[in-house]
Amino acid sequence: MIHDQVSAPTSSDVERPGVTLPPEIRNVGGNPRGWRGFVRPGVVLLLLIALGYFLWRHFAAGPPAAGTTSGSSGAQVVRVVTAAAHAGDIPVYISGLGAVTPLYTITITSILSGPLLEVYYTEGQMVQRGQLLAQIDPRPYQAMLTQAEGALARDQALLANARVDLDRYQTLWSHNAIQQQQVVTQEALVKQYEGDVQSDQGQIDTAKLDLQYCEIRSPITGRAGLRLVDPGNVVSANSTALVVITQVQPISVIFTISEDQLAPVREGMRRGRKFPVAALDRTDNHVLSQGALETIDNQIDPTTGTVKLRAAFENRDEMLFPQAFVNARLTLETKRGVTLVPNAAIQRSTNSTYVWLVSKDDTVHVRNVIVGAAGPLESQIVSGVSPGDVVVTEGVDMLRDGGKVSVQQNGAAPAGEDG
Repeated sequence: MIHDQVSAPTSSDVERPGVTLPPEIRNVGGNPRGWRGFVRPGVVLLLLIALGYFLWRHFAAGPPAAGTTSGSSGAQVVRVVTAAAHAGDIPVYISGLGAVTPLYTITITSILSGPLLEVYYTEGQMVQRGQLLAQIDPRPYQAMLTQAEGALARDQALLANARVDLDRYQTLWSHNAIQQQQVVTQEALVKQYEGDVQSDQGQIDTAKLDLQYCEIRSPITGRAGLRLVDPGNVVSANSTALVVITQVQPISVIFTISEDQLAPVREGMRRGRKFPVAALDRTDNHVLSQGALETIDNQIDPTTGTVKLRAAFENRDEMLFPQAFVNARLTLETKRGVTLVPNAAIQRSTNSTYVWLVSKDDTVHVRNVIVGAAGPLESQIVSGVSPGDVVVTEGVDMLRDGGKVSVQQNGAAPAGEDG
């Protein structure tokens, strides 16, 4: 039996317009959207995923972190600033908050009542002790002086006459010409006039003193404050304040320290030692003046556990202003030839104090230390660091033990960089 051979239709036959194929021929070769229809979208999707991953790695990672570079092995090299530990001297301080307190502050008032005629000072002027400041009208007190002098002249004349009579009576009594009682009475009269003369002299001295009080003078050398009463006003005795005089040279600072710190200070003062005291501004960075400890208060404040100390300052440049708040720094002693490092190199955790030590191969390692006396810029290292060791002062946040660093010693830029 001979079968007719039927060839598979070509794409041109399938797509030829006007040609209708039988169903059995149309299904030859499978569905046009078979496995090839799934491969092409899958390839595109994989390409998009690869492209997205590449872009994420490129942009999410970003540039290298500031202060770091990459070594040949890919490890980060941290840029740091270092300083070398050295041997030196450091003072041991006791610090306390204090206030500038003048040794003398005088409120000038008039002892007498009367019109204020003149004011001879200017506000803020530096006045000297005994300098004339103001003038009270002296005329009423001059009249009182004249009256007292007249009473004295009268009583002196009566006294002189009584003494002459007493001499005559004593002579007559010696010749039994008069009774003794008359002599005794005359003696009493003489003593009475002598008392009147003394009283008159006292009135004269009082009047002269009042005349002196009419001239109001400064009892101390200091700086005058604002004028409180203008000329022409009537001032009352011992109640009207005219001006406040404050001594500013020398001046003192009263500051407090803890009662636990008092023992070495008292021991030193008993031996006659003068402890240096520096007065610093509010920031505790700038020294305003240098002075010395003068005295310790006689009791401890039980509410705060502190004691007051007074230090005296020459204050020639008047950097210490009365009632200003300052930080007082008392030097107990000076430790000499000890190991010092910058305060910025000392790091602290909950259970240790340490520094980052830089080795010769530019790697860093943690070194536990014991800190002694602390100063404003440097601190003493009792153990853990020796003079010549290099410690990190800046850039410690990104360090790890054994990591590589790029050293900028004393703040200089590393070689090959433009800072």
